[in-house]
Amino acid sequence: MADQYTLRLPALEVRQGRRRIYCFAVDGKKLHSFAAVSRIRRDEDEQLLGYQRPEVLSHIRSIRRYLESDGAMLPNAIVVAFDSRVEFVPSLMQGEQVDYSVLGELVIPVDETLPENDKPAWLVDGQQRSAAIRDANIAEFPVAVVGFITDAEEEQRSQFILVNSTRALPKGLIHELLPNTSGQLPAAYLKRKLPAELMTRLNGQRRSPFYRRIATPTAPNGYIKDNSVLKMLEHSLFNGSLFQYRDPSDGSGDVKAILDHLILFWSVVRDVFQEEWRKPPKDSRLTHGVGIQSLGFIMDELTEDIPVERIREDDIRKAVESLKPHVAWTSGVWKFGEGEERKWNNLQNTPNDVKQLTEYLKKIVNKGVKKRVR
Repeated sequence: MADQYTLRLPALEVRQGRRRIYCFAVDGKKLHSFAAVSRIRRDEDEQLLGYQRPEVLSHIRSIRRYLESDGAMLPNAIVVAFDSRVEFVPSLMQGEQVDYSVLGELVIPVDETLPENDKPAWLVDGQQRSAAIRDANIAEFPVAVVGFITDAEEEQRSQFILVNSTRALPKGLIHELLPNTSGQLPAAYLKRKLPAELMTRLNGQRRSPFYRRIATPTAPNGYIKDNSVLKMLEHSLFNGSLFQYRDPSDGSGDVKAILDHLILFWSVVRDVFQEEWRKPPKDSRLTHGVGIQSLGFIMDELTEDIPVERIREDDIRKAVESLKPHVAWTSGVWKFGEGEERKWNNLQNTPNDVKQLTEYLKKIVNKGVKKRVR
């Protein structure tokens, strides 16, 4: 059938340690016949699917206009991840050789009737360039491509992050991808892998008070900033009540126990401040970065070194309820003492304001509740 055929493309296999990459050229008009754009989304069970950001139409139009002009050139290689259906066949006639590269050809099966998710390759880098070539009013445009072969989507996501780590890749996209990656990542990303996993679970579990409330690429209607939640989680994991569940040697943690701990505390916050919890940050300092981080410190103050099975929810509720007469989440003024007052929405997500609000809330809860809730 005309829509089922095999591409055999001259290629160079390059050995990098134990890995192999493949350098080749292909008409960019044919790229989408075998390579899919795997946009990030979640299925009904909140499992992460895909890893690419949505196309930026204005950028694509700009590249397209350039491609349709005289003398257009795209020297940077597009990066693709192949699955095991793609095969490299070494050439029988190698000529002069070096020990790290082999001449041959890539054999790529093409079935143009396949849905996107079933194609044998995924675009890791070059989504907008490939879209511009596809849409441009030109007969063909050969491009350089670098590919690697793996069936593990976790590795594809890892490579996507690494390839884009020197560019302005949206942080929200990185945060959502991190829990589902494998392989070596920069130290800054490794540090955030566990917090990112916890944030994703909090946002995806119906029992969580944060369910679909955190703004991420797969939860665009969320109103709590993902970075606010991540900062709260990071501090608690490294210096607060969640540290007890971590293995400092490798950064892993007891995810179930951590989630139980978080859901217990923040469910109380949601129940005590129901109206304030339903409002976006511009209307409520509770869901604002300053509120999320400050109450994270209160969680640490009340539950540090206490495993979740020993925390008494009634004591947590009493401590959080003791804040009600003194907070100004959505209106009024904050009365910090010694004559200092600030309008309710004057508090910002800055280190100084987070510190001021945290110290104020700590004084209140420590007046009527023991520092440790047992």
